[in-house]
Amino acid sequence: MQNADSTEVIDLANHVDTSRTVDQRHRIIGAEDSAPTDPGVCGKFMTGCAWALVVVTFPFSLFVCFKVVQEYERAVIFRLGRLMSGGAKGPGIFFILPCIDNYARVDLRTRTYDVPPQEVLTKDSVTVSVDAVVYYRVCNATISVANVANAHQSTRLLAQTTLRNVLGTRPLHEILSDRDAISKTMQVSLDEATESWGIKVERVEIKDVRLPVQLQRAMAAEAEAAREARAKVIAAEGEQKASRALREASEVISESPAALQLRYLQTLNTISAEKNSTIVFPLPIDIISFFTRPREPREPRESRESREQREQRDHRDPTKSDLQNLSS
Repeated sequence: MQNADSTEVIDLANHVDTSRTVDQRHRIIGAEDSAPTDPGVCGKFMTGCAWALVVVTFPFSLFVCFKVVQEYERAVIFRLGRLMSGGAKGPGIFFILPCIDNYARVDLRTRTYDVPPQEVLTKDSVTVSVDAVVYYRVCNATISVANVANAHQSTRLLAQTTLRNVLGTRPLHEILSDRDAISKTMQVSLDEATESWGIKVERVEIKDVRLPVQLQRAMAAEAEAAREARAKVIAAEGEQKASRALREASEVISESPAALQLRYLQTLNTISAEKNSTIVFPLPIDIISFFTRPREPREPRESRESREQREQRDHRDPTKSDLQNLSS
């Protein structure tokens, strides 16, 4: 019973490995045109010669046939120019045949690429210089070797082009304020493009956005003008509130005449606390208003006496004055 279960487990593992190998082979460019076939008589003859050479030169052939790759590396083996089944080998020791096997080491560690500054014309026609950092790694060693000549160089060139294309569709204020969204968009775009190369783009970060000097001065002047405008508005609001408070205070003081005297004494106390020799004399406003009030013009003395006599005469004989007025 145990032997049957172990046999089923082994068959299932072999089936999974076979399906994985077939799926990986379909992802390799040109695999559809060259399906795995028998190596032929020539291939078998060369393989036999390689084995014979290993046996004849034993144990010196062990230094050539056994290779070691590190934990962070994988080895992609080609036999007679064809990719060997089973995918990449490693980590650890693997075996190759001399003269007919060739292998390539692939580093799986994350690499960092510092994108050089790119001159970008934004959507609102402003030229800016932007640089970024791209973090990527090889996720499939076999595809990275079989599908592209230099996966790292291709990824770097694509990162520069993607940076220019993404920033060219954004206005300047979005580039300055929404860097996280731009980085996410670049990461998704690069990851989709490099999937067929066996590259996984893990992160993209925009380092710096350099503006022209003239644009910096214009933006600084605009910001300063906006701050001054806000300061004037705040000062005007303060004056308005202060005037309302003064009006309320004047209404309260007008209700009590003694309040004005108390305010005057408080002002004298404040002035005396400053240790100065200033002497303040209060001057009532009513005295000034008496001198500033316009005077009535004085009439001549003779005309005033004649008018008084006429009024006395009219007062003595009112009937006569009424008849005169009616006749006139």
